[in-house]
Amino acid sequence: MRASTRLVSSLLMFSLLATGCRDEQAGPKPRVKPPPPPAQARVLAAAPEDLTFRSGATFAGGAVRYLGSRVTPERARPGQPVRLAHYFEALRPLPRGWDFFVHVVAPDTGQMLVNADHGFAGGAAPLGSWPVGKVVEDVHTVDLPQGPARVVLGFWRGNERLAVDEPGAHDGANRMLGPEFGGSAPALPEYTLRRAARAPVIDGVLDDAVWKEATPVVLRGSFDGRPVALRTEARLAYDDAHLYVAFDVEDPDVWGTLRERDAPIYEQEVVEVFLDANADGRTYNELQVSPHNVIFDAYFPARRQGMELGWDSGMVTAVQVRGTLDDPTDRDQGWRAELRIPFDRLAEVPHLPPRKGDRWRFNLYRLEHLERRQVEGHAFSPLFVGDFHALPRFGWLVFE
Repeated sequence: MRASTRLVSSLLMFSLLATGCRDEQAGPKPRVKPPPPPAQARVLAAAPEDLTFRSGATFAGGAVRYLGSRVTPERARPGQPVRLAHYFEALRPLPRGWDFFVHVVAPDTGQMLVNADHGFAGGAAPLGSWPVGKVVEDVHTVDLPQGPARVVLGFWRGNERLAVDEPGAHDGANRMLGPEFGGSAPALPEYTLRRAARAPVIDGVLDDAVWKEATPVVLRGSFDGRPVALRTEARLAYDDAHLYVAFDVEDPDVWGTLRERDAPIYEQEVVEVFLDANADGRTYNELQVSPHNVIFDAYFPARRQGMELGWDSGMVTAVQVRGTLDDPTDRDQGWRAELRIPFDRLAEVPHLPPRKGDRWRFNLYRLEHLERRQVEGHAFSPLFVGDFHALPRFGWLVFE
């Protein structure tokens, strides 16, 4: 779905020390910043009236109640820091040795977006120290994710979490449900798939009539939909037997080191097609092509589970490079990839051949390594999580 600068920094520092030696006792003495005061827990008679999220659910057989949280500002922008204040009440003496956790997760999958674990009240009020009958407050700040998110929180010790009493108050893994923020995710994009009057020649040239008639779509930043540094344009078409996909990739340095089929080409530069033909959010296929025309194809019976590399897609691919492969000393224009994917090899295809009006879930991706270091992900449907297998964010493929 990296080169280090440590040596360069070390050499630079050595050079500065060697050419700019000075007497360490000369000049004004540096001002020493005083250490911060020790954290203090805030103990209240009751939770504030202006909570933006209220709960009342309990942990450990009614030993401690989560009253709710306050999010400030309540309607923050994506990427903006938000202040979270959480309020708990001890109903009886509490066990010791439990640490506090706060996770910011994707609402639909529970996937971690931000790990905000920290000591309760800055470490000043661990669970076993709370006064019975009083309300304790924990305050911290997180950066709002780019899409919708939810806070889940609780207490952990070793490999276990303190049990949440009410089944509907947690996520099934004893993470208490907290406030949601970030608004709703953008609507899923659709691509209307036109029937090809004549199958394209799979040569990577993209000069066939079918590509001139197919609707072009420009991929966006896979995480949040922002514009990306290099352009990727894709087109799709179909006939009774095959799905056809074309990618036109802008790339000043076309490269790749992997040559074997089903090698992890997703760790380098690649274009990808994910297909969930029956739109069940479980079974799907992943197909990839590298600039060296190396392919990777896999079947998944469930999200990121049971990857079957023995599955053979039967797809035929071709790549045309506009430049010189694997030569970083010149500037390339990019590369084009053309894929012919047989319908009868894909998982859980509802109709063979597909019928007019059939709706599949799918996504298109590109992975680009800018200057062979910084990874940039492109997608047809942005995911708002760092996971190309985020099935609920797949777009719709509509057969015309």
